[in-house]
Amino acid sequence: MPYLYSPGFIIRNSLFDMSITSQVNPIASLILSALSEQIEEKSLVWLAQKREKILLSGREMDFFMAFSQVSRYFKNIPLSLSQEQMEEANAICEGIRLDLWTQLQTARTYLVLQFPAPDHASWMGTLQKLFETGDMLEIEALYAALPLMPYPEEMISRAREGLRTNITSVFDAVALNNPFPAKYFDESAWNQMVVKAIFMQRPLFKIQHAESRVNQELANIIIDFAHERWSAGRNVIPELWRFVGPFIDSENIKDISKVVTSDKELEQKAALLACSMSTFDGAKALLNQHPEVKTEIETGKLDWNWIGEQALADS
Repeated sequence: MPYLYSPGFIIRNSLFDMSITSQVNPIASLILSALSEQIEEKSLVWLAQKREKILLSGREMDFFMAFSQVSRYFKNIPLSLSQEQMEEANAICEGIRLDLWTQLQTARTYLVLQFPAPDHASWMGTLQKLFETGDMLEIEALYAALPLMPYPEEMISRAREGLRTNITSVFDAVALNNPFPAKYFDESAWNQMVVKAIFMQRPLFKIQHAESRVNQELANIIIDFAHERWSAGRNVIPELWRFVGPFIDSENIKDISKVVTSDKELEQKAALLACSMSTFDGAKALLNQHPEVKTEIETGKLDWNWIGEQALADS
């Protein structure tokens, strides 16, 4: 069957030939649609051919070869998405940030979603080989795509493995702008991720669903961490108080008060924003002593995204 031409991209019987597979992955279709609007025709022809070969043969080697060759046809430049496409992506997978992906990363993810593993064990084995042999950009793409993959619960240990690295870009692919940790990590894994993000001074406001995963154990760990930093004559990043706010009590209010009376405005505002998350009377009283900041919080001018953006700009 000849290829049909459509504005901006090549399709085969409308969005590639879906007759060779019984199921259409909606996120894969969205990815292809986005790529089709900004990629050269020859690259899309190559992608269509590789997809068909992978689906028809089912051979792992065909998949590996295509995955390794993507960089010859797609550029490591930002993927452009319309507002409608962003909303559609979020409806399919809440929190997925395709707008932060590159064209190269997106094409690699598309191919990953095409591999027709016959069963769970085969899929996991294939992905394990990709993680073990991929270059840095390939590994980052795989970690960022975790929430889109089949058998996500089985990928938890792999995600935790990614967080053990000291390579910032790999750590960020798991921890930042990724809905996977908040949805699938248990409390221990979540806490370890947040603490390491604090230690590495990563932008915590990019950790998704932070408020939904706050817990007393994490708050205690962060307070202890702050004490250690202060004892060594060092500062702590303002964003960490986000994870303490709901657990302010008669003991740690002293630490919050210390930050509020510091000479650094961003740290002061972060501590007061943490107070706004608390039901503890002492925290409410401390916030009431700073009516201007309280108004900023109540009107939405001051939030954790603002704190994070300012901290990132100052770093």
